[in-house]
Amino acid sequence: MYLGVDGGGTKTAFLILSADGVPLARAAGGSAYHPEVGLEGVRAVLRTGVQAVLAEAGLAAGDIRHAFFGIPAYGEEPAELVRMPLEYLRAGHFTCGNDMVCSWAGSLACADGISVIAGTGSIAYGEYGGRSARAGGWGEVFGDEGSAYWIAREGLAAFSRMSDGRSAPGPLLGLLRAHYALARDLDLAGLINGLTAAQRSSIAQLSQIIADAAAAGDPQAGDIFRRAAAELAALVAATRRNLGVAADQVVPVSYSGGVFATGQHLVAPFGAALLASGGRYLLQDPLLTPTTGAAIYAARCVGVRFATDVLMALADA
Repeated sequence: MYLGVDGGGTKTAFLILSADGVPLARAAGGSAYHPEVGLEGVRAVLRTGVQAVLAEAGLAAGDIRHAFFGIPAYGEEPAELVRMPLEYLRAGHFTCGNDMVCSWAGSLACADGISVIAGTGSIAYGEYGGRSARAGGWGEVFGDEGSAYWIAREGLAAFSRMSDGRSAPGPLLGLLRAHYALARDLDLAGLINGLTAAQRSSIAQLSQIIADAAAAGDPQAGDIFRRAAAELAALVAATRRNLGVAADQVVPVSYSGGVFATGQHLVAPFGAALLASGGRYLLQDPLLTPTTGAAIYAARCVGVRFATDVLMALADA
Protein backbone atom coordinates (compact mmCIF):
# COMPACT_ATOMS: atom_id res chain seq x y z
CA MET A 1 0.00 0.00 0.00
CA TYR A 2 1.26 3.50 -0.82
CA LEU A 3 0.19 6.70 0.91
CA GLY A 4 0.41 10.08 -0.78
CA VAL A 5 0.01 13.33 1.16
CA ASP A 6 -0.27 16.55 -0.82
CA GLY A 7 0.11 19.41 1.64
CA GLY A 8 -0.93 22.90 0.65
CA GLY A 9 -1.47 26.42 1.87
CA THR A 10 -5.24 25.97 1.73
CA LYS A 11 -5.88 22.23 2.06
CA THR A 12 -4.09 18.91 2.49
CA ALA A 13 -5.20 15.75 0.66
CA PHE A 14 -4.48 12.10 1.48
CA LEU A 15 -4.71 9.06 -0.82
CA ILE A 16 -3.89 5.38 -0.39
CA LEU A 17 -3.15 3.24 -3.45
CA SER A 18 -3.07 -0.54 -3.43
CA ALA A 19 -0.04 -2.47 -4.64
CA ASP A 20 -1.79 -2.61 -8.03
CA GLY A 21 -2.31 1.15 -8.13
CA VAL A 22 -6.00 1.11 -7.25
CA PRO A 23 -7.30 4.00 -5.10
CA LEU A 24 -8.48 2.62 -1.77
CA ALA A 25 -9.29 5.66 0.34
CA ARG A 26 -9.11 9.44 0.41
CA ALA A 27 -9.21 12.08 3.13
CA ALA A 28 -8.77 15.84 3.33
CA GLY A 29 -7.70 18.37 5.93
CA GLY A 30 -6.71 22.00 6.31
CA SER A 31 -3.54 23.94 5.61
CA ALA A 32 -0.12 22.35 6.21
CA TYR A 33 1.74 25.64 5.70
CA HIS A 34 3.57 26.01 9.00
CA PRO A 35 4.23 29.78 8.83
CA GLU A 36 0.45 30.21 8.73
CA VAL A 37 -0.89 27.49 11.06
CA GLY A 38 2.17 26.78 13.23
CA LEU A 39 3.91 23.47 13.84
CA GLU A 40 1.12 22.19 16.07
CA GLY A 41 -1.40 23.02 13.38
CA VAL A 42 0.57 21.02 10.81
CA ARG A 43 0.96 18.13 13.27
CA ALA A 44 -2.79 18.02 13.83
CA VAL A 45 -3.63 18.13 10.11
CA LEU A 46 -1.19 15.34 9.25
CA ARG A 47 -2.11 13.10 12.17
CA THR A 48 -5.86 13.48 11.69
CA GLY A 49 -5.62 12.99 7.93
CA VAL A 50 -3.45 9.88 8.11
CA GLN A 51 -5.69 8.33 10.75
CA ALA A 52 -8.80 9.13 8.70
CA VAL A 53 -7.49 7.68 5.42
CA LEU A 54 -6.23 4.52 7.17
CA ALA A 55 -9.61 4.05 8.83
CA GLU A 56 -11.43 4.58 5.54
CA ALA A 57 -9.27 1.89 3.91
CA GLY A 58 -9.55 -0.45 6.89
CA LEU A 59 -5.75 -0.52 7.27
CA ALA A 60 -3.21 -0.19 10.04
CA ALA A 61 -0.15 2.04 9.81
CA GLY A 62 2.05 -1.03 9.43
CA ASP A 63 0.27 -1.91 6.18
CA ILE A 64 1.80 1.12 4.43
CA ARG A 65 4.89 0.09 2.52
CA HIS A 66 5.88 3.69 1.86
CA ALA A 67 4.41 7.18 2.13
CA PHE A 68 5.36 10.50 0.61
CA PHE A 69 4.57 13.74 2.42
CA GLY A 70 4.64 16.83 0.21
CA ILE A 71 5.07 19.68 2.66
CA PRO A 72 4.73 23.39 1.80
CA ALA A 73 7.94 25.37 2.36
CA TYR A 74 9.95 22.15 2.70
CA GLY A 75 13.60 23.13 2.75
CA GLU A 76 12.88 26.07 5.04
CA GLU A 77 11.11 24.09 7.73
CA PRO A 78 12.19 23.35 11.30
CA ALA A 79 13.68 19.87 11.63
CA GLU A 80 10.74 18.89 13.83
CA LEU A 81 8.43 19.06 10.82
CA VAL A 82 10.02 16.17 8.91
CA ARG A 83 9.96 13.95 12.00
CA MET A 84 6.21 14.27 12.51
CA PRO A 85 5.30 11.13 10.50
CA LEU A 86 7.22 9.07 13.07
CA GLU A 87 4.21 9.55 15.35
CA TYR A 88 2.16 7.15 13.21
CA LEU A 89 4.44 5.49 10.60
CA ARG A 90 7.53 3.33 10.91
CA ALA A 91 10.96 4.87 10.36
CA GLY A 92 12.23 4.19 6.87
CA HIS A 93 8.72 3.82 5.48
CA PHE A 94 8.13 7.44 4.51
CA THR A 95 9.82 10.29 2.66
CA CYS A 96 9.26 14.01 3.08
CA GLY A 97 9.75 16.61 0.38
CA ASN A 98 8.40 19.85 -1.01
CA ASP A 99 4.81 19.79 -2.21
CA MET A 100 6.09 20.85 -5.65
CA VAL A 101 7.10 17.19 -6.11
CA CYS A 102 3.45 16.13 -5.79
CA SER A 103 2.46 18.47 -8.60
CA TRP A 104 5.30 17.35 -10.87
CA ALA A 105 4.67 13.66 -10.18
CA GLY A 106 0.97 14.09 -10.88
CA SER A 107 1.00 16.33 -13.92
CA LEU A 108 3.76 14.34 -15.69
CA ALA A 109 3.24 10.93 -14.02
CA CYS A 110 6.85 10.98 -12.79
CA ALA A 111 8.21 11.33 -16.34
CA ASP A 112 11.04 13.70 -17.28
CA GLY A 113 9.86 17.26 -17.70
CA ILE A 114 8.96 20.42 -15.80
CA SER A 115 5.83 21.25 -13.85
CA VAL A 116 4.90 24.77 -12.82
CA ILE A 117 2.55 25.32 -9.90
CA ALA A 118 0.42 28.44 -9.55
CA GLY A 119 -1.66 28.14 -6.42
CA THR A 120 -1.48 30.38 -3.38
CA GLY A 121 2.24 30.61 -4.22
CA SER A 122 4.22 29.69 -7.32
CA ILE A 123 7.16 27.40 -8.04
CA ALA A 124 8.51 25.22 -10.83
CA TYR A 125 10.13 21.81 -10.44
CA GLY A 126 11.54 19.38 -12.94
CA GLU A 127 13.47 16.18 -13.37
CA TYR A 128 15.49 15.28 -16.44
CA GLY A 129 18.08 12.59 -17.02
CA GLY A 130 18.30 11.78 -13.33
CA ARG A 131 18.77 15.42 -12.33
CA SER A 132 16.29 17.62 -10.45
CA ALA A 133 15.94 21.39 -10.11
CA ARG A 134 13.53 24.07 -9.02
CA ALA A 135 12.94 27.80 -9.43
CA GLY A 136 10.70 30.18 -7.50
CA GLY A 137 8.90 29.49 -4.26
CA TRP A 138 10.35 32.51 -2.46
CA GLY A 139 7.14 33.54 -0.71
CA GLU A 140 4.64 36.32 -1.18
CA VAL A 141 6.73 39.17 0.25
CA PHE A 142 9.35 39.18 -2.52
CA GLY A 143 8.44 36.31 -4.81
CA ASP A 144 5.64 33.94 -5.88
CA GLU A 145 5.22 35.77 -9.18
CA GLY A 146 2.28 34.51 -11.21
CA SER A 147 0.59 32.96 -8.17
CA ALA A 148 -2.92 33.61 -6.90
CA TYR A 149 -1.48 35.87 -4.21
CA TRP A 150 0.56 37.83 -6.77
CA ILE A 151 -2.43 38.18 -9.11
CA ALA A 152 -4.58 39.40 -6.22
CA ARG A 153 -1.91 41.87 -5.10
CA GLU A 154 -1.60 43.25 -8.64
CA GLY A 155 -5.39 43.44 -8.87
CA LEU A 156 -5.62 45.40 -5.64
CA ALA A 157 -2.98 47.79 -6.95
CA ALA A 158 -5.02 48.24 -10.13
CA PHE A 159 -8.10 48.98 -8.00
CA SER A 160 -6.22 51.74 -6.17
CA ARG A 161 -5.12 53.31 -9.46
CA MET A 162 -8.67 53.19 -10.83
CA SER A 163 -10.10 54.68 -7.66
CA ASP A 164 -7.54 57.51 -7.67
CA GLY A 165 -8.09 58.26 -11.33
CA ARG A 166 -4.51 57.28 -12.20
CA SER A 167 -5.93 54.79 -14.71
CA ALA A 168 -9.22 54.34 -16.49
CA PRO A 169 -11.91 52.50 -14.45
CA GLY A 170 -12.85 49.00 -15.55
CA PRO A 171 -15.08 46.15 -14.35
CA LEU A 172 -12.52 45.32 -11.65
CA LEU A 173 -13.44 48.50 -9.78
CA GLY A 174 -17.09 47.53 -9.37
CA LEU A 175 -16.37 43.86 -8.68
CA LEU A 176 -14.09 44.61 -5.74
CA ARG A 177 -16.44 47.28 -4.42
CA ALA A 178 -19.26 44.73 -4.45
CA HIS A 179 -17.14 41.94 -2.98
CA TYR A 180 -16.20 44.02 0.05
CA ALA A 181 -19.45 46.05 0.15
CA LEU A 182 -17.34 49.19 0.35
CA ALA A 183 -19.02 52.34 1.56
CA ARG A 184 -15.96 54.20 0.24
CA ASP A 185 -12.99 52.88 -1.69
CA LEU A 186 -10.43 53.85 0.94
CA ASP A 187 -12.04 51.38 3.37
CA LEU A 188 -10.30 48.65 1.38
CA ALA A 189 -6.92 49.80 2.73
CA GLY A 190 -8.02 49.14 6.29
CA LEU A 191 -9.52 45.76 5.41
CA ILE A 192 -6.43 44.47 3.57
CA ASN A 193 -3.74 46.03 5.75
CA GLY A 194 -5.49 44.73 8.85
CA LEU A 195 -5.10 41.09 7.82
CA THR A 196 -2.62 38.99 9.78
CA ALA A 197 0.01 36.68 8.26
CA ALA A 198 -2.26 33.77 9.14
CA GLN A 199 -4.91 35.20 6.80
CA ARG A 200 -2.60 35.16 3.75
CA SER A 201 -4.75 32.75 1.78
CA SER A 202 -7.76 35.05 1.94
CA ILE A 203 -5.92 37.55 -0.28
CA ALA A 204 -5.01 34.83 -2.76
CA GLN A 205 -8.70 33.99 -3.16
CA LEU A 206 -9.24 37.44 -4.69
CA SER A 207 -7.51 36.15 -7.83
CA GLN A 208 -10.89 34.74 -8.90
CA ILE A 209 -12.35 38.25 -8.86
CA ILE A 210 -9.46 39.42 -11.06
CA ALA A 211 -10.30 36.53 -13.40
CA ASP A 212 -13.96 37.61 -13.43
CA ALA A 213 -12.88 41.14 -14.31
CA ALA A 214 -10.73 39.81 -17.16
CA ALA A 215 -13.70 37.80 -18.42
CA ALA A 216 -15.78 40.98 -18.32
CA GLY A 217 -13.27 42.65 -20.63
CA ASP A 218 -11.21 44.64 -18.11
CA PRO A 219 -7.94 45.35 -19.96
CA GLN A 220 -5.91 45.83 -16.79
CA ALA A 221 -7.13 42.52 -15.33
CA GLY A 222 -6.34 40.79 -18.61
CA ASP A 223 -2.86 42.29 -18.57
CA ILE A 224 -2.29 40.93 -15.06
CA PHE A 225 -2.92 37.40 -16.30
CA ARG A 226 -0.64 37.90 -19.31
CA ARG A 227 2.13 39.10 -17.01
CA ALA A 228 1.46 36.17 -14.66
CA ALA A 229 1.86 33.79 -17.60
CA ALA A 230 5.17 35.40 -18.54
CA GLU A 231 6.44 35.06 -14.96
CA LEU A 232 5.48 31.38 -14.85
CA ALA A 233 7.15 30.76 -18.21
CA ALA A 234 10.29 32.40 -16.78
CA LEU A 235 10.20 29.89 -13.90
CA VAL A 236 10.09 27.06 -16.44
CA ALA A 237 13.01 28.52 -18.40
CA ALA A 238 15.08 28.93 -15.22
CA THR A 239 14.33 25.35 -14.18
CA ARG A 240 15.38 24.14 -17.63
CA ARG A 241 18.70 25.97 -17.32
CA ASN A 242 19.20 24.58 -13.82
CA LEU A 243 18.58 21.08 -15.16
CA GLY A 244 21.21 21.58 -17.85
CA VAL A 245 18.92 20.48 -20.69
CA ALA A 246 20.46 20.91 -24.15
CA ALA A 247 18.93 23.61 -26.34
CA ASP A 248 17.83 21.12 -29.00
CA GLN A 249 15.88 18.92 -26.59
CA VAL A 250 12.09 19.17 -26.39
CA VAL A 251 11.03 19.36 -22.73
CA PRO A 252 7.52 18.30 -21.66
CA VAL A 253 5.84 20.97 -19.52
CA SER A 254 2.67 20.73 -17.48
CA TYR A 255 1.00 22.66 -14.70
CA SER A 256 -1.23 22.56 -11.63
CA GLY A 257 -2.73 24.88 -9.07
CA GLY A 258 -5.90 26.86 -8.65
CA VAL A 259 -4.81 29.76 -10.88
CA PHE A 260 -4.77 27.46 -13.90
CA ALA A 261 -8.35 26.51 -13.05
CA THR A 262 -9.38 30.00 -14.19
CA GLY A 263 -9.07 28.53 -17.70
CA GLN A 264 -7.80 30.25 -20.80
CA HIS A 265 -7.08 33.47 -18.90
CA LEU A 266 -3.80 31.79 -17.96
CA VAL A 267 -3.35 28.58 -19.96
CA ALA A 268 -3.33 30.20 -23.41
CA PRO A 269 -1.02 33.12 -22.43
CA PHE A 270 1.26 30.64 -20.65
CA GLY A 271 1.57 28.56 -23.81
CA ALA A 272 2.30 31.71 -25.82
CA ALA A 273 4.93 32.83 -23.30
CA LEU A 274 6.65 29.44 -23.48
CA LEU A 275 6.73 29.70 -27.26
CA ALA A 276 8.13 33.23 -27.08
CA SER A 277 10.88 32.16 -24.68
CA GLY A 278 12.76 30.44 -27.49
CA GLY A 279 13.05 27.12 -25.68
CA ARG A 280 11.69 23.91 -27.13
CA TYR A 281 8.72 22.77 -25.04
CA LEU A 282 5.74 20.45 -25.33
CA LEU A 283 2.91 21.86 -23.23
CA GLN A 284 0.47 19.20 -22.06
CA ASP A 285 -2.52 19.06 -19.77
CA PRO A 286 -1.84 17.48 -16.38
CA LEU A 287 -2.32 13.72 -16.42
CA LEU A 288 -2.99 13.15 -12.72
CA THR A 289 -3.80 15.26 -9.68
CA PRO A 290 -1.04 16.29 -7.26
CA THR A 291 -2.57 13.97 -4.64
CA THR A 292 -2.30 10.98 -6.97
CA GLY A 293 1.16 12.20 -7.86
CA ALA A 294 2.16 12.02 -4.20
CA ALA A 295 0.97 8.41 -4.00
CA ILE A 296 2.74 7.21 -7.16
CA TYR A 297 5.86 9.06 -6.02
CA ALA A 298 5.67 7.16 -2.72
CA ALA A 299 5.80 3.96 -4.78
CA ARG A 300 8.69 5.29 -6.84
CA CYS A 301 10.65 5.96 -3.65
CA VAL A 302 10.89 2.18 -3.17
CA GLY A 303 11.54 1.42 -6.83
CA VAL A 304 7.95 0.70 -7.93
CA ARG A 305 6.72 2.26 -11.17
CA PHE A 306 3.16 1.67 -12.28
CA ALA A 307 2.45 0.54 -15.83
CA THR A 308 0.95 2.93 -18.37
CA ASP A 309 -2.49 1.29 -18.24
CA VAL A 310 -2.56 1.74 -14.45
CA LEU A 311 -1.66 5.41 -14.80
CA MET A 312 -4.37 5.87 -17.43
CA ALA A 313 -6.90 4.30 -15.08
CA LEU A 314 -5.79 6.65 -12.31
CA ALA A 315 -6.29 9.59 -14.66
CA ASP A 316 -9.96 8.66 -14.86
CA ALA A 317 -10.34 7.84 -11.15
